[in-house]
Amino acid sequence: MIVRPAGGPRVVVGIDDSAGARCALAWAIGEARLRGLPLLVVHAAPLPPHVSAAGQLGGGVTEALYAAGIDLVERLLAEVAADVPRPETLVLIGEPGSVLVRIAREDDLLVVGRGERSALSRLLRPSVRLHCARRARATLVCVRPPAMDALLESLAAGGRPSGRGRGFRFGWRAG
Repeated sequence: MIVRPAGGPRVVVGIDDSAGARCALAWAIGEARLRGLPLLVVHAAPLPPHVSAAGQLGGGVTEALYAAGIDLVERLLAEVAADVPRPETLVLIGEPGSVLVRIAREDDLLVVGRGERSALSRLLRPSVRLHCARRARATLVCVRPPAMDALLESLAAGGRPSGRGRGFRFGWRAG
């Protein structure tokens, strides 16, 4: 059970290792400064399907996920917010959408990144953004990475840029 601290509104940002999460973190830092609100950085690591299907949490899986989550939070804060006083952080094991919905209170501002996902990715892991949009009581802000970051992330993943709604067009021809 998650114990919620007493107090006023916060800016809660969910992060992972994506361009959308980096942009969401940067936006949340600026918004927290602008509004004078505390910032809570949350990383939720889902259990791998084979572990949750087997029903076994032994073997150091949760410890490894937790340690990787702490490393990720530290790395992103160093990349994006090097000059910012260290915000409160929370690393949990669980489905990211459910964790964020449980943590964000009604008066909070919940910030998540939005990126391009393949059909297979959508099938294997549900969208955190859509889960939060359907279930969160907090005000939800979805931050999309700039077009160039999305293009680079797509190319790094081996995909082809779609050009839809991004302000750029590419002509791809089979060689």
